[in-house]
Amino acid sequence: MTLPDTAPNPPAADRTFQVDLRGLVDLLSHHLYSSPRVYLRELLQNAADALTARHGIEPDAPADAFGIRLYADGSVVRVEDDGVGLTEADVHTFLATIGRSSKRAERLAEQRGDFIGQFGIGLLSCFLVADEIHVLSRSARAPDAHAVEWRGRGDGSYTVRTLPASACPRPGTTVTLTPRADAGEWTGPVQVQALARHFGSLLRHPVAFDDGTGGAGAPVNPEPAPWARTYPTPGARSRALAAYGEEVFGFTPLDTIELDLPAVGLKGIACVLPETVPAGRRHGHRVHVKGMLLSEQAEEILPEWAFFVRCVVDAESLRPTASRESLYEDDTLAAVRDALAERLRAWIARAAASDPDLLARFLQAHHLAVKSLAVHDDEILRMLLPWLPFDTTDGHTTLDEFARTHRTVLVTSSVEEFRQVAAIASAAGLGVVNGGYTYDRELVHRLPEIRPEVSVADLDPATLTAHLDPVDRETELAAVAYLALARDALAVFDCDVALRTFQPASAPALLVDSREARHERTRSQLAREQEGGLWGDILGALRQEAPRAQLILNQLNPLVRTAVAIDEPELARTSAEALYGQAALLSRRPLRPAESSLINRSFLDLLAHALRKDS
Repeated sequence: MTLPDTAPNPPAADRTFQVDLRGLVDLLSHHLYSSPRVYLRELLQNAADALTARHGIEPDAPADAFGIRLYADGSVVRVEDDGVGLTEADVHTFLATIGRSSKRAERLAEQRGDFIGQFGIGLLSCFLVADEIHVLSRSARAPDAHAVEWRGRGDGSYTVRTLPASACPRPGTTVTLTPRADAGEWTGPVQVQALARHFGSLLRHPVAFDDGTGGAGAPVNPEPAPWARTYPTPGARSRALAAYGEEVFGFTPLDTIELDLPAVGLKGIACVLPETVPAGRRHGHRVHVKGMLLSEQAEEILPEWAFFVRCVVDAESLRPTASRESLYEDDTLAAVRDALAERLRAWIARAAASDPDLLARFLQAHHLAVKSLAVHDDEILRMLLPWLPFDTTDGHTTLDEFARTHRTVLVTSSVEEFRQVAAIASAAGLGVVNGGYTYDRELVHRLPEIRPEVSVADLDPATLTAHLDPVDRETELAAVAYLALARDALAVFDCDVALRTFQPASAPALLVDSREARHERTRSQLAREQEGGLWGDILGALRQEAPRAQLILNQLNPLVRTAVAIDEPELARTSAEALYGQAALLSRRPLRPAESSLINRSFLDLLAHALRKDS
């Protein structure tokens, strides 16, 4: 008998993942970074972090004692800093190992709260424009530290060697790139200087650029941020901030709002756009973190309703994402967003209280943004609702002005309903507000919270027709035959016909027909067509008495007085159809195919009748 083989298998050997550096760089370029230009931001960021660390070990050194120098002549790009530098152990930890997790690295990461960078992949971005990266560094932590040289290549290989201190006369780090031929768009002298200004204009450390022509290095960030400077007068400060906003965003701000949140070290300005912004469009904002530009399109820094401003801010405590091109959504960012929203509310409140001219110009451009805010913000509602403009039967006016004339305010549920009744309601002395635009109906119904003496109600057809004067009995009896023919002609549209008198006399007819009524008639018609089937049972259960449209003829109009006296049945029907079509056109609602056909047919029939009469 053969015994089974029970000998233990040898333990599996541990293996180490192999990193395809070219594949990793391709992943960064296509999925992490938006453009190869970020290589210079990463180099500036590493240099700024090194300077921050240098000031940490030499706190008494002047703020401008250490700086960053850029050099680009078309053949190389070099970034030098007077920062803390790297030891040989640091080189192996941070430059030679991708994604390494060590106790020392973790402790170092905990201490990097004052640094911009939070990820160890920044240097890899240089492989987006170069095949080789040369780093020469000397640590400032020890006076007799050796210089360390690291050369990394795009194929994943690297070399490290120790050099005499004379190879790097002073502490700091120099990174040199030899750009690829296809990277000239990002590595030429003009491009490097422009990128340095773009990313580093607000850096707290001095940055200079040299293009190799022999001149002195041009300062990249000669002045601190405009909100960090001192000015002789408040007016001078306001003008300087507005000028900076115009330089950054390309428009002259209606006003500038200073932003200051000491808890997170945030400072900056919000520039109020001088023109109307389409509803829902959100502008990106420029966000710097510790002076380094993080994003020009950071929508998440402000709530959605604040689309009437564009911001530029510099913050200490906001967390960038891995690409360092947007903000990490966390509790800190949420708190910052709420705090900045409060600053915008406070600005609106100040304008309402002390600068009515500014408030008027602001509301003229951005009333929709304020309406969206007032819907959810009781304080803004109480403060600004009376001043917000609405479309009314008295024209485009504020609710405060409108309520002085009309103690009972009627509001329509759609734009087309307002257009149907506006002229007649105005002539009848009714105060009607167009509630068809976004937020308007809801806000008008809240007017009594601010003006208790005013009442608000929805406008329905019965309310309007109750204000139209009836005709005398003799006139009504004389029109009975015509009205019967008219009702029969318009029965296909579920439309009743009535004769009234109302102003203006130039209006021959008024079509009273709400959107809800049309929907209910459509549903009833569908139920009739589906009678007996499953859908017919369902729609039948929902069926109500379908409300009818109403064509109200104006006895004061000469054309109507002539029409009701017509004694030819076919001509009477045609005239009723024409009056219905004209009233439907005046309502400016979308016409149904049957209505378009009726308008064309009635016009041609009336034209044919007129030609026969002339002949």
